[in-house]
Amino acid sequence: MRATKLICLGFAALFALAGTSSGRDAREQKRIDFLIDGLGNFPGAVFIRNGTEYKAADAQNHLRQKLNYGGDHVKTAEDFIKYCASASSMSHKPYRIRFADGRTVETATFFAERLKEFDARSN
Repeated sequence: MRATKLICLGFAALFALAGTSSGRDAREQKRIDFLIDGLGNFPGAVFIRNGTEYKAADAQNHLRQKLNYGGDHVKTAEDFIKYCASASSMSHKPYRIRFADGRTVETATFFAERLKEFDARSN
């Protein structure tokens, strides 16, 4: 248990040291923000990471930290989905979302669909 806490603290320090500047253009940042912010639009939904359930606000914070850590390597919303929002970087287990109706979907699928909706409305 102590080793797990140390690992988590180490990752937290890395996230804190990673700058928030990125090579992303404004449109891509807007697409990514739409995905992250949208997690709060599903009352009763939970974000499942490594078998543990998290509320939307916690999931949003986690994904923002991963995005910040990714920095210039995450240039598009598709990069964000692939590298930040699909699976745990430690366990490689896919992230999932369980909705209030009990339906569970992997976040990669969920975010890809949400991104299509955003792009269709933005054109």
